[in-house]
Amino acid sequence: MTFHTQDPRQLLRHLFDVAVQRALPAHTLAAHLPTPPRGRTVVVGAGKAAGAMAQAVERHWPADAPLGGVVVTRYGHTPPRPEGLLSRIDVLEAAHPVPDAAGVAAAERIMATVAHLSADDLVLCLISGGGSALLTAPSEGLSLADKQRVNQQLLARGASILEMNTLRKHLSRIKGGRLAAACAPARVVTLTISDVPGDDVSVIASGPTVPDASTCAQAWEIVQRYRIDLPDPVRQALCSGALETPKPGDACFEGHTVRLIATPQESLLAAAEAARALGLNAYVLSDEIEGESRVVGQVHAALARSTALGRSAFSAPCVILSGGETTVTLQPRQAGQAKGRGGRAGEFCMGLAQGLAGHDRVWALAADTDGIDGVEANAGALVTPDSVARAYALGLTLDDHLARNDAVGFFEPLGDLVVSGPTHTNVNDFRAVLVL
Repeated sequence: MTFHTQDPRQLLRHLFDVAVQRALPAHTLAAHLPTPPRGRTVVVGAGKAAGAMAQAVERHWPADAPLGGVVVTRYGHTPPRPEGLLSRIDVLEAAHPVPDAAGVAAAERIMATVAHLSADDLVLCLISGGGSALLTAPSEGLSLADKQRVNQQLLARGASILEMNTLRKHLSRIKGGRLAAACAPARVVTLTISDVPGDDVSVIASGPTVPDASTCAQAWEIVQRYRIDLPDPVRQALCSGALETPKPGDACFEGHTVRLIATPQESLLAAAEAARALGLNAYVLSDEIEGESRVVGQVHAALARSTALGRSAFSAPCVILSGGETTVTLQPRQAGQAKGRGGRAGEFCMGLAQGLAGHDRVWALAADTDGIDGVEANAGALVTPDSVARAYALGLTLDDHLARNDAVGFFEPLGDLVVSGPTHTNVNDFRAVLVL
């Protein structure tokens, strides 16, 4: 079968599915497991893939080797349990992206699980995207309500994932290397799935088991830039440096290792290989693209238009692939205006559709590889040459929906939402632009 015999929608969805499959813990984790220690093996972790990672550990860990522990994942992201698995590792669920009391309880249980270990013990820490919100242990003087408000303000004001995690680390008793300190003197092996540009392990889930090079001063600058509300004692502690995190070279990290078991680049390359197998040219722009989602969409539209005209370095027919983590700055709502629904992928698709202006040779799909775009039930959306025209026939205007950050309201009536359900992995945004 070639791309000539496939519907563009099906082809794009196939590439998305290939990218997700490449990042599933069931396919990648076993090769990175260490040998059992002389003592106990304790498993802890957090993230949207934590349940699937725990299953993979149980499937491949020697049956006669001690194993136990607890991980936390997002509500609804615990995969179905195969018979005989997940009997030794407990999987808890909590809220994402805004933390809740269940996340606080999970963090406290994880910290209790790693207390009083010996140098003969091993901690397997399973970390994936989303773990930062799920591991909620507010610093002294900060309540859960305070942490919820901080997260909501950072999300609404378009802070980058690096900025969010820099501040989160310094307002936590578990992030920014503090979990590693709690594990001492046990050895820690962290297995992680990257969902961040550049695969910086100190950023993934706010780096609970790795050194943190960011500082209280940088966190304070973020507070000021985005006008984040904090209780006065916490503001003072941040300003004074009292909330500083463990740094590179700290003895608590001695003998620890970190292993990346899946990355955005690997998933993009897998999708590119699948496209070439169908007879398409395939180009990976970058797995590190950041910026305002709608603007990134407009840039991709410009690249697709120039490719269709034969004026770029890419040769059609082709698929242009990219990843990373864009942001959505919520637009001010007018009086009586309905609240929009959507996430980064949908916002990208609206910006792309606006930039393409109905180009008849370009199709696209953008979706979050965890299966959830923001807080909605869809993973993302599809853009077709007639998206805007079909919407107009239904009384929908693209400009209105962009003004309300309402991607779901625009693409759902068209039947162009991408719905996968939770995928049990997370290598961030996936974007595929097909130029025929």
